[in-house]
Amino acid sequence: MADAKPKTSPKAIKFLFGGLAGMGATVFVQPLDLVKNRMQLSGQGSKAKEYKTSFHAVTSILKNEGLGGIYTGLSAGLLRQATYTTTRLGIYTILFEKMTGADGRPPNFFMKALIGMTAGATGAFVGTPAEVALIRMTADGRLPPDQRRGYTNVFNALVRIFREEGLTTLWRGCVPTMARAVVVNAAQLASYSQSKQALLDSGYFGDDILCHFCASMISGLVTTAASMPVDIVKTRIQNMRMIDGKPEYKNGLEVLVRVVGKEGFFSLWKGFTPYYARLGPHTVLTFIFLEQMNKQYKSYVLDR
Repeated sequence: MADAKPKTSPKAIKFLFGGLAGMGATVFVQPLDLVKNRMQLSGQGSKAKEYKTSFHAVTSILKNEGLGGIYTGLSAGLLRQATYTTTRLGIYTILFEKMTGADGRPPNFFMKALIGMTAGATGAFVGTPAEVALIRMTADGRLPPDQRRGYTNVFNALVRIFREEGLTTLWRGCVPTMARAVVVNAAQLASYSQSKQALLDSGYFGDDILCHFCASMISGLVTTAASMPVDIVKTRIQNMRMIDGKPEYKNGLEVLVRVVGKEGFFSLWKGFTPYYARLGPHTVLTFIFLEQMNKQYKSYVLDR
């Protein structure tokens, strides 16, 4: 008699755990997100740079805003994970199953990449309101007290943005946000596969955890370099104010032209260090939390 098919978690539980794992990782890496956003806004326009380096940004924030200051915007970071990660995981799973052949053969590499980019872009669209709140909350502390928006939490931010600036402002910068998600997904998939193969071909690595870790770090470097110019566009657009009834920037292209023209070409990669430092730990922690939740669910629910 054939063995009974092993029990698996329902889809809803998989999505829930995916979102919760991302939220758990965010608790640890939120300070790096804050520093990255501050660095990208530092020296905006013709102003002098507020922070010389990422380390200078950290010490300045601790000195001026206290220990709690480095966790400003945590509620928005958590909501972003709850919306973006859960939607991305849900869309990816549904599309992956639809593209799997009747014989159980999984989609090929290019189809997986396309599914990943589609899921990433959809998740980014759903997560944009939380992203707007996050950018504004993390940017607030760098402004003079009379110019601060003073959002108390992510829900206060969303309600006030809706009331004061209209519904569409919640999706301000959704195009660069979605573009970044596409670039990140494409760069991660391609660079990870290539890096892993190159390491294995070198003869110094076996197909083990060390090889996977090194390939992940190389992939993170490529992904960070590829996505940062799009990310700074997103940050500047989502944080911009109306000046005499007109927005600071008309579109993403204007942001790029003004950043390069006034702050220099390499300013497109401001905040590179915290962005890269955040990418690796966030991914690792997400998978650790996900594995633990799946393990506990199996022990206490499926195996009973």
